[in-house]
Amino acid sequence: MIAVIQRVSSGEVKIEGRSRGKIGQGLVILLGVADDDGIRDADWLVEKIVGLRVFEDSQNKMNLSLQDVGGSALVISQFTLLADYKRGRRPGFTGAARPEKAIPLYEYFMDQLWRKDIQVEKGEFGADMQVHIMNEGPVTLVLDSTVKFPR
Repeated sequence: MIAVIQRVSSGEVKIEGRSRGKIGQGLVILLGVADDDGIRDADWLVEKIVGLRVFEDSQNKMNLSLQDVGGSALVISQFTLLADYKRGRRPGFTGAARPEKAIPLYEYFMDQLWRKDIQVEKGEFGADMQVHIMNEGPVTLVLDSTVKFPR
């Protein structure tokens, strides 16, 4: 699994002009599920994301986690994070999980955030979405579970 996380003061996802999910302070998480991902990838990412100290303390140092600040998460499925662009100019997506595998892992990932007392908002899997991000810092990190679980 690949997650691009952005520390935000606000985030919102719209589908066909209507707000689907909206958060204040927290993280926007763009989540890509690979064909060979499983539950341990999701569990590792959740633990890493919830505990990452990416929010500033009173001395303006990144010492606080999502849980510490009582922040929310806006989770957006994004298979394009798994693009293969090594050949040619048009990216391929054969490494991305098919919906029948990706959707349950996407839902599991969000459920695990909920279990950590994180308020979760989401987009809609496979929908054409407009994501509005007010990135703070900016702070953007890329997390890849294959670093922890090499294939």
